[in-house]
Amino acid sequence: MEEENQDFESLEELEDIGGEEGGLDGMDEMSGGEKVDTKSLDLILDIPLTVTVELGRSKMLINDLLQLGQGSVIELTKLVGEPLEVLVNNKLVARGEVVVVNEKFGVRLTNIVTPIERVQSLT
Repeated sequence: MEEENQDFESLEELEDIGGEEGGLDGMDEMSGGEKVDTKSLDLILDIPLTVTVELGRSKMLINDLLQLGQGSVIELTKLVGEPLEVLVNNKLVARGEVVVVNEKFGVRLTNIVTPIERVQSLT
C-alpha cells in the first residue's frame, strides 16, 4: 500500500514540474478556442512514433528486386499529382503533396483525416 502512495506522490511531482510555461494553470488555448490541459499532455510528448510518407506501392518478384541498380525505375500504383499518404504507426492521419524547401524534399499537408474517418477505416 505504501508503494502505491509513493507512485501517486511522484505523479503529483510530475504535474508540478510543468511550471509556468503552459500558461495560466497549465491551460493553453488551441486555434479553435478549445482549452487544452498542457500538464496532461506533458506525459506523452516524449513517446516515439513512426511517421511514414507513402508515395505509392509496387509488387515485385525477388529476382526483379535483385536486378535493381542505380538509375532503375519502379512503377508505383499512384499517379503523378495524387496526394501522398502520411501514416503514423501505420495509421493514416493526413494527405499531402511533395514540396521542395532549400533543396530538400518535404510534404505539405493538404488534408487531415478526421476522427470519424479514422474510425470508419477500422471497419
